[in-house]
Amino acid sequence: MPQTKKIDLKAKLQQLKTDLKMYEEKLRIKMKTYRGIIHESASSELKHSEVMVLTAMVDGLRSEIQKLENELEI
Repeated sequence: MPQTKKIDLKAKLQQLKTDLKMYEEKLRIKMKTYRGIIHESASSELKHSEVMVLTAMVDGLRSEIQKLENELEI
């Protein structure tokens, strides 16, 4: 039973790493045109929100990957 759990965790870890690469690339693309929030600009506020969401996704994935790696003792 523990072996099955370890395999499941390794598969999950691999999926998380794939997702992390995808979100890092999306964030990299958004950051190319990101110039901060322009006063009273709805478009600017939307871009800011997108960047903040992507940043949170990347941070969350990194911390989850770290936890799984510690659990698997990699």
